[in-house]
Amino acid sequence: MFAKAFRVKSNTAVKGSDRRKLRADVAATFPTLSAEQLSKVVPNKEELNVIKLYTHKGDAVTVYANSRNPALFEVEKTLYPTVYTLWAHPDLLPAFTTWPPVLHKLVGGADLMLPGVVVPSAGLPQIDPGTLCAITLVGNRAPVAVGVSTMSTVEMLAAGMKGKGFTVLHTYMDQLWSFGDKTCLPTILSLEGEPGTEHAEEEEQDDKSEEGKVSENSLPVDSSLPTDIGNMSLNETMEGAEVGGNEEPSEDGAAESVEEGNLDDPQVLEDSRSPQEQMDALLHQCFFHSLKCKVKKSELPLLTSTFLRNYMFSCCPKGQQIDIKKSSYKKFSKFLQLMQQQKILQVKELSKGVESIVDVDWRHVSIRSFVVPEIASSESPAQDSKGADGEQLYHPPEIIPLYGVSSKMAPLFQESGYKKGSTLSSSEVRSAVINYVKINELVEETNKNFVKVDPILCDCLLNKSEQNEISKLKWDDLLSRCLDQLQPFHQVTFAGHEPIVRKGNIDPIDITIAQRSSNKKVTIIKNLELYGLDPQAVANILQQKVQASATVTTLPGTKDRAQVQIQGNQINHLAKLLLEDYQIHRKYIQGLEKAPKTGRKK
Repeated sequence: MFAKAFRVKSNTAVKGSDRRKLRADVAATFPTLSAEQLSKVVPNKEELNVIKLYTHKGDAVTVYANSRNPALFEVEKTLYPTVYTLWAHPDLLPAFTTWPPVLHKLVGGADLMLPGVVVPSAGLPQIDPGTLCAITLVGNRAPVAVGVSTMSTVEMLAAGMKGKGFTVLHTYMDQLWSFGDKTCLPTILSLEGEPGTEHAEEEEQDDKSEEGKVSENSLPVDSSLPTDIGNMSLNETMEGAEVGGNEEPSEDGAAESVEEGNLDDPQVLEDSRSPQEQMDALLHQCFFHSLKCKVKKSELPLLTSTFLRNYMFSCCPKGQQIDIKKSSYKKFSKFLQLMQQQKILQVKELSKGVESIVDVDWRHVSIRSFVVPEIASSESPAQDSKGADGEQLYHPPEIIPLYGVSSKMAPLFQESGYKKGSTLSSSEVRSAVINYVKINELVEETNKNFVKVDPILCDCLLNKSEQNEISKLKWDDLLSRCLDQLQPFHQVTFAGHEPIVRKGNIDPIDITIAQRSSNKKVTIIKNLELYGLDPQAVANILQQKVQASATVTTLPGTKDRAQVQIQGNQINHLAKLLLEDYQIHRKYIQGLEKAPKTGRKK
């Protein structure tokens, strides 16, 4: 319904009597909502607007939206929740599960076909025809779509799980979702003790036009119903799918059956899964492990072949090995295409026939929620953390800039529970400022890009010359001024240790060139200890690499800090050591521009 852009007819505030009527209608439609939950869906005093619009097919729809997101929509006097509401109340509707590759088809306007519905070992929820249902993905209870069933559960099973199962009205990433704040799909883990999905053996597809194999489901059914419903591929999911507008459902990307089960414990269901399903799970595990723990932003763009060979292979558990041809994808490029469709990364062909990863969304919920398997984490100290010579390998620390609340800025943050001396990340600062603006209703009514400056904002963010001249600020200006007024802190976390918070910005590794007697040059390196590097070990490595004398001396004016001094201008060798071997980000290194120019002498 919302696969394509819609036209807004009107947008007005919901008044008191209309708000009470709406609350009564929601309570009657969704009787499982408690009074507290109902007040969150239809708030008593907070902003609530009614938006009348027309879809691309001409259907009249009424949307009820709070200050951030659409919460409900009404079609032909029937209320439906949006995905934003369902994420806050995931058990509001009976839920049916499908495979992740099906999502982009649903977003494009397709209805959900029964072959794409995953049947758990405990069976499907019992529903009647016309029941409003939520649609989720394997491994995540957060709904991705809202639909109406075309038949009852008994009829679905009696039909052999074939045909159209649900008329899809609204999905994650459609135009109605885009009308809100575009929050990414959250991860809501399965309830403890919730049965998993059982699978049967796969059958290889002989059609050469189809790439790869398709996983098949063995669907448990009631003994009184027909039993010839096994051996159904996910290809059938899109057969006869109804797509909005002129879009046609393509087979490319929809015929893949990908299980994204519990990657936190790869040996769960090991005996019940087919070899192909186990390889798919291993591929996903190593992919997210690599992005979360190995790849750095400074390394992008990164050849896809290098990513697979140098990063993903190294994340394989002991005794296992990635073999793309044994997975359902058959080609690594096809696997990356699916990850790109889920907006986890971006792949481009920077040179003819050679693909590179050019961007990674490290804030994506799939990466943030991934937990490194216990097997990998327990093996890493014995295997990954030591080199071939038994020496401890270096892992760069995680450095996060923080902001301290001063007495001057405290009034701005106290409504969010912070006080003088609190340290916040940039996202926490942003949330606190937005919270303050909303509580005090400072968003300008005529232009919501501007925020009205009240006395507290005036005292905190404006200097004396501006206080009589500026009455409003743009959001970006407001947030940047706030960050500038807060005290700088930073948090350093070394692998296996508790985070350390220090005042001020972290000093970079400082590289300088000094002139000595007889016009000789020496390279001096300072602040290595701040990044967990042993100055003596660095001196020894450089001495072996460049065959020059290196010494370690106490840094003048300090007691526990040292500096490394090595003969000659060795910045090129030092850059390779720090950037490539130690994987330290370039922004934490000062002085690399002083490297000698390399080139042929004429």
